[in-house]
Amino acid sequence: MYPVVGCDRLAPLVVRLVVEAPRIAAKRQPGQFVIVHLHEGAERIPLTIAEADPSAGTITLVVQSVGKSTADLCAVSAGDVIRDVAGPLGRPTDLLERGHAVCVAGGVGSAVVAPIAAALSARGVRVTSVVGARTQAQLLLVDQLTSIGDVVVCTDDASAGRAGLVSDALGDICRDGGVDAVYAVGPVAMMQACAEVTRPLRIPTTVSLNSIMVDGTGMCGGCRVSVGGRTAYACVDGPEFDGHQVDFALLADRLTTYHDFERTAADRGRGVCTDLGATS
Repeated sequence: MYPVVGCDRLAPLVVRLVVEAPRIAAKRQPGQFVIVHLHEGAERIPLTIAEADPSAGTITLVVQSVGKSTADLCAVSAGDVIRDVAGPLGRPTDLLERGHAVCVAGGVGSAVVAPIAAALSARGVRVTSVVGARTQAQLLLVDQLTSIGDVVVCTDDASAGRAGLVSDALGDICRDGGVDAVYAVGPVAMMQACAEVTRPLRIPTTVSLNSIMVDGTGMCGGCRVSVGGRTAYACVDGPEFDGHQVDFALLADRLTTYHDFERTAADRGRGVCTDLGATS
């Protein structure tokens, strides 16, 4: 069992959990993740390790409620326990050695970008972060990223920062010159848009693929992705890949595989009777 020692809400549907996991905290590197199994019979959920404190023996996870399983995880409180936390898994981020890096985050992608930005800054790399959300209330970890370097905020409704897409802001920064690498994390369409901004400029662009994972060891094959025309497994070969080589159309299609099952589980959680066989 893994005790939850801290819990706070970052946004209307997003919580931050601090979990006691000393062995994971001691080994974790930026970009790595854990598989969280809340209780017997629960779904296994991949979550990036947003922070780790080896001295306290804790890791920090940021969870967005998007379905039944994540809603259950967002409902835990300090003092509760999580049955299983496996990790750290995945390959650590390939960090720029020197120069200027731009870290782009859409929504809960800020939780993945933050440890990357911190590690880059610790190496002496100049970091600019671009953080986007639909509204100001949904912006995440802006203060933390501001403590690392310059931050450009984008919101769809113009309630904070500039109105529009993070990919547009990225384009403005890149066109000014002097960008040596880009790290983009967020919805598939957002990461694809960022990769298309940097492709003609030949700026190396790393994306983190939130594909379907089950065991986190490459055995199930659920997280297959196509990178450079070859099959890769996000859990063991990633989760980060060259954004200019990822087949985003295939990735987006694969992410819809279990939508009907997820909708049925959410309906049952609300007490709604759903016939899965009638869904399309």
